[in-house]
Amino acid sequence: MNIRFLGTAAFEGIPSLFCRCELCAKAREAGGKEIRSRTSAMLGDDLKIDFPPDTFMHMVQGGLDLERIKDLIFTHSHSDHLYAEDLAARLPGYAQSAAHPIGIYANDAVLLRIKQTLDFNGGLQGKFTLNLARLFERAELQTAAVVPLPASHDPLETCLLYYIEKDGKAILYGHDSGWFPEETWAWLEDKKLDLAVLECTMGRIDYRKSHMNIEAVLETKERFEANGMLKPDARIVVTHFSHNAQLSHTDLTDIFAPHGIQVAYDGMMLEI
Repeated sequence: MNIRFLGTAAFEGIPSLFCRCELCAKAREAGGKEIRSRTSAMLGDDLKIDFPPDTFMHMVQGGLDLERIKDLIFTHSHSDHLYAEDLAARLPGYAQSAAHPIGIYANDAVLLRIKQTLDFNGGLQGKFTLNLARLFERAELQTAAVVPLPASHDPLETCLLYYIEKDGKAILYGHDSGWFPEETWAWLEDKKLDLAVLECTMGRIDYRKSHMNIEAVLETKERFEANGMLKPDARIVVTHFSHNAQLSHTDLTDIFAPHGIQVAYDGMMLEI
């Protein structure tokens, strides 16, 4: 199975709108892997995680056929993970789309925002189904089995991490979140992962409450190993970077490569 990292930045993107910081200036000049759009990923060609405002650009640059998506799962409702207005583009009158409904699986805040947006445009019209994610309850989607787990992110919303089983592989999609809640660690303890996707929004900043820094990522890997949670050929990938951390792709690679952790970049494909 392949996973494609469509976007790898935090809310601001890199370079950030209106920003003149040193990292943004260097990113504008260097281009390539230093340009980061808002975070999203595809598992195979039929399961998408999050739907940011950069999805149109991801489609064009990656040559994606979004009509192959069967399931769309959301981590939370923040605007860099949910741009509900673009979902209306699949409705009749906007697109000649396929007959199958895309299954949306998310918390209540996400579902409410999507429903309100689509209702304004005539409703679901058979193009989407809305399905509530319930913590620790396994759901059999069209493309995968998923279990939503509590994240440590926004105290006003039940933000989600996902344990995903697809095509015989076990994946932890572990952001947005600071250090995982102990109830999440307890549920994960007996799992064997092929891939763990973590975030490193904060870089070297001493903070790990709602986002992770480098130290927290390395400690998470240590706990995975101590609990025997990684299969022998398992991968760990970091993503969701902020320009405020002032770390280039080269900087991040120099930091994480010695620990066997891969740094994602926009458009990166990984086979597991």
